[in-house]
Order: sequence, then C-alpha cells, then structure tokens
Amino acid sequence: MRRPAQFLAIAAAALIALAPALADARPGGGFSSGSRGARTYSPPPSTNTAPAPSRQMDRTMAQPTRPGSPAATPGAMRPQTAQPGGFFRNPFMAGLIGGGLLGLMLGGGFFAGGFAGMLGVLLQVILIAALVMLVVSLLRRRSQPAPAGMARQAHGGGMSGMLPGLAGGGAASSPPVSIGPADYQAFETLLKQVNEAWSREDLATLSRISTPEMTGYFRDDFAALRARGWKNETRDVRLEQGDLAEAWSEGARDYATVAMRFSAVDVTREVATGRVTEGDPETRTVATEYWTFVRSQSGPWQLSAIQQAGA
Repeated sequence: MRRPAQFLAIAAAALIALAPALADARPGGGFSSGSRGARTYSPPPSTNTAPAPSRQMDRTMAQPTRPGSPAATPGAMRPQTAQPGGFFRNPFMAGLIGGGLLGLMLGGGFFAGGFAGMLGVLLQVILIAALVMLVVSLLRRRSQPAPAGMARQAHGGGMSGMLPGLAGGGAASSPPVSIGPADYQAFETLLKQVNEAWSREDLATLSRISTPEMTGYFRDDFAALRARGWKNETRDVRLEQGDLAEAWSEGARDYATVAMRFSAVDVTREVATGRVTEGDPETRTVATEYWTFVRSQSGPWQLSAIQQAGA
C-alpha cells in the first residue's frame, strides 16, 4: 500500500517542478503575449523609449496571414487547404501532361505519348512562357517607385508637456487613428489598473480591462504561480517614459501600440511562509514593454497585447 502512495507523491512533486515557468512574475510573465490584429506578426516600430525591436509573440491566438486579411484577427477560422482542380482534375488533360514532357524526361521522345503527348508538350510550353511573363511583369511593378500618396506617414499627435513621458509618433499603412490626451491618460491608467488587478489576482477586473485572450493568459500565469505555492505583487507602478509606436484602424476596431518604460516594486513570495522567492520589497525594478490597446466602436480601451522590448 505504501508504494502507490509514494508514487503519487513523487508524481505530484514532478508536476509542480515541471509546471511552466514564468520568465518574470509580473503581468504578462515576461512573455510577448496577445494579438495586434493584422499586425500581430509585424513588430511595432522602434521609439525613443524602446529603440530595440520587440520580441516576436510567444503566445497568440492570431493566425499568421497577410496584413489586412480577416483571418488575422483572434478567433478567425483557419483557411481551408485548396483542393486540386482545373487541368489536373481532368483525366484527358492529365494524360496530355503525363504523356508530353514526362515522355521526354524518360527518353521516350517527343511522340512517346502519341498525339496527346505532342499536345501535352505544346500546352506546357505555353503555360511556362505565360508564367515567365507574369513573373517578369510583377518584378517590373515592384521596381517602380511608389506614388507619393502611398508613402508611410507619421501620425498620432504629440503629447510633450501634457503627459510626462508620452509623445505621439509612428507610421501605419492602415487608416490612421488620432490619439489625443484622453487616450494617453487612458493608457497610463490601464498600465496601473492591470498591475493592481494582477497583484490582487482579480480576474473579474482583468476581464473588464483586457481582451478575453489576455485574460486567459493571466489565468494561466496565476495557475503556474500557484503550482509553486507563489504569489506575485507589483505595486507602486510609475510610468517613467513612453511614446506611441503606431495607431491604426481595422474596420470597427482601433489599435494603438505604446512603448512604455515603467518602474514598480516587483516581489514574489511563498504563500505558505511569506518568504521572498524573487525580487526585493525595498527596491524598485524597471521594465520596458510594448503595450497594445484596442477599442471597438469608440468604446473604452482594453489591453490587447504585451510585448517585451528587445535587449
């Protein structure tokens, strides 16, 4: 009877030891998580606050698609694989192709497949020529300079002197979004609210001020901490510096990515004993991250993604 009990105890200890580790215990766990709409897989532009490129997403529900595609948004259905069609589903056309160039490659000669083989060779020559012409045409179009109206333009009004540390700037190919003083104030407020709710393990508040995707990541990170018997607290958050990387619109949704350098008392304790396992309750730490916010139909902003700035 003792062996099963010992086995269960060892298995439980192994599960705790192998639980997913957090790179940092603060909100986001030190990962790059969330979605930035169609730009999820495109790094935000560098800023004075975060001059190094951001890290790619470690956790995201967005599908990698072309910018602007509806499938780029969270929850979109994966595109189905196209089924063979056209010439290749027609037995006669397949016989033309199979009896044409295939016969030449195998040494059977031009008429290896009879009359159908000859037609197959001619058809393939025409198709290859058309493809070559198409490629040449595309290359010529790419080499032409873009019209002045298509050039990337900076947007997002400056905030210097209005909100310490936040200044507008950025570029976008999607319709630009005007970011004003009230928006910058909302971003700073959300930075503090997210950290406060995180420290309380308040998922109800996090679900109100974050997207469902981000709330799910917060829930997973809470579970990873509990598996170790830990609890993290980030208190007295102060925005030290920040600026707008880019802001754009996708249909009824507006997005804004802001580079923010902030300081806080970040400490992790063992729940059972109160012992500090990470951080220092008497020392402030500094972090630089890209936070992306989203709003629908001019509603309130919500946290949509947290990305780590590159080293």
